[in-house]
Amino acid sequence: MEYEQLVRNEVEQWKRKVTKKSGVLNRVTKNTQSKINNILPDKVRDMMTEAIKKMVQGVLYGSEFLTKSHDDDQLLSLQEKDQLVKKKLQTYKKIATVEGAGTGGGGVFLGLADFPLLLSIKMKFLFEVASIYGFDTKLLSERNFILYVFQLAFSSSEHRKQVLSIIEDWENNRPEVDWGTLQQEYRDYIDFVKMLQLVPGIGAVVGAYANYNLLDELGETAMNAYHIRLFTE
Repeated sequence: MEYEQLVRNEVEQWKRKVTKKSGVLNRVTKNTQSKINNILPDKVRDMMTEAIKKMVQGVLYGSEFLTKSHDDDQLLSLQEKDQLVKKKLQTYKKIATVEGAGTGGGGVFLGLADFPLLLSIKMKFLFEVASIYGFDTKLLSERNFILYVFQLAFSSSEHRKQVLSIIEDWENNRPEVDWGTLQQEYRDYIDFVKMLQLVPGIGAVVGAYANYNLLDELGETAMNAYHIRLFTE
């Protein structure tokens, strides 16, 4: 119980952090990206949304079959499950770092390939986390929850508030994912860093550093999101 109370306190601190108003630079970047997005023809926006939707759905489908069963871990305490998740996170951060360095140092074409590869790593990690905490990723509702965790990690502070409220009330309200919002928020969130990854000479360093930190943020978000889920059930 002492550990559980410690985790509850950490969740509350984390919630304050993720709902804090974004800085001036982030707001300016977001506004600029939104204006650019609004200039794009509807057909182009629809094509981008559909492309990311198909990509994510493909990764979700593949991750279902590649995720190791963690049925034996359900007898573990919350603290032991958290330790297992942290161990998994270290592994995925190393994979993402190597992938980012390799694609970042390979020029424009390999740099562009980083997008689906990194997406696959992130989704595979989220499936692992869900399974460790005892949730059945074969269920459509659990895959939808994974997508909301994904959005909570990679969105503007304004959208994070909305997503957090959905996660906190998941047992009563399980809305379908808005794919247009998901793709725009994710794209806007990582655009600047990924553009730097294409720059010759610094691409490998930027790619490795960016992917490491993106996985680190995803790990923190996933643990807190599933803690909220466990505490509200």
